[in-house]
Amino acid sequence: MDLNVYLKERCARVDEALERFLPKETELPHSVHKAMRYSVFAGGKRVRPILMLAACDAAGGDSRRAIPAACAMEMIHTYSLIHDDLPAMDDDDFRRGNPTNHKVFGEAIAILAGDALLTEAFKLTSDPRFAEGCDPSGLLAVIHEIATCAGSAGMVGGQVVDMESEGRHDIDLPTVQYIHTHKTGALIKASVVAGALLGGASGSELAAIKRYGEAAGLAFQIADDILDIEGTTEEIGKDAGSDQARGKATYPAVIGLAAAREAAQGMMDEALRALELFGDEAEPLREIARYIVQRKN
Repeated sequence: MDLNVYLKERCARVDEALERFLPKETELPHSVHKAMRYSVFAGGKRVRPILMLAACDAAGGDSRRAIPAACAMEMIHTYSLIHDDLPAMDDDDFRRGNPTNHKVFGEAIAILAGDALLTEAFKLTSDPRFAEGCDPSGLLAVIHEIATCAGSAGMVGGQVVDMESEGRHDIDLPTVQYIHTHKTGALIKASVVAGALLGGASGSELAAIKRYGEAAGLAFQIADDILDIEGTTEEIGKDAGSDQARGKATYPAVIGLAAAREAAQGMMDEALRALELFGDEAEPLREIARYIVQRKN
């Protein structure tokens, strides 16, 4: 398969749906809706929603039914980036090559735009219009999985430990693994698990896709750690070297750059092994795992 063509087509499908689902700038209150759309449409790769659609297909489902949940995942991811960029957290000036949300709209509106995106995500996943034809218990499991992985047991928890570890020299590998598997890995795992649930995966298929998501999620963040060192500001869309400058707890900081590359490759291999019970229907998931480690931005 041609992964570039696949990603472009799926990204366009997600963008079209996000355009429909998000409140328009013309709707009151204009400022917060403008801020929400500014960050959602700032040029993201849509990795998480695309993974959800791919997992749904791999499980034998119709990925069109997963579009609302996929868009909800992108809203949650975008909210986390808006808040992560704030002065009280990472204090970043650029995201995806554009000024960060608070630099354009001010801190108050940026905070509220993030809050609104998080809430809008659950409004969307629970909308009766999109629940028609879905198994109610399965849809409830999807909402529960996404909420769990977005909260203090997932992404938020990882961000807390990430901030508390900044600038410290006593951080060990288990702590970095906790940060990475929660701050970044949790939403990636939730994306593929939700997609598999919406696709009607069997118990063994769901377990395999969950293992894939855990490994791919960790690989994604290790690759980000490496890109922060080896990439340019233009390539990665934010200040290169910012992790080192802030004393972030990363794989290269704890085990070195060469070992970090080996760890990323190992996680990619583990993700691929998890999909051995699937056939060609899981090829997009396999290609995305390879892309995660080999990408340049």
